[in-house]
Amino acid sequence: MLRVLLDTNVLLDLALRREPWLSEAQAMWNARDAHQIICYVPASSLTDLYYISRKQIGNTQARDVLHYCLANFEICAVNRLIVEFALTLPGNDVEDNVIISCALNEALDLIVTRNVSDFKHSPIQAVEPPDVLKHLTP
Repeated sequence: MLRVLLDTNVLLDLALRREPWLSEAQAMWNARDAHQIICYVPASSLTDLYYISRKQIGNTQARDVLHYCLANFEICAVNRLIVEFALTLPGNDVEDNVIISCALNEALDLIVTRNVSDFKHSPIQAVEPPDVLKHLTP
């Protein structure tokens, strides 16, 4: 089974049904529903998700999105060690480095993002959502 960590932008695409990215990722969501992929998200992404979603879809629906995430994704802890390690990684984006740190801590297979170039320094490969299925073993 493929184990992937979702970048916040991919999570927002799902939660807010942002096109064309939602459709581009549909095969990945189908594979997750078929139990071929386990999706992980950093706990810190959930607070970002709520904050952004609340402004666009309101408090009640934003809370529903969080409940959906809790029911359907594995949650990676973001603690002192994760942040300290993230600060040692190259690159200027601490949020991206926290994602890398979480993926390393959980020994995940891929990072799924729409901004692959932001993860060029990651020891874990970053791919766009449509490319996830290429990494499934037959």
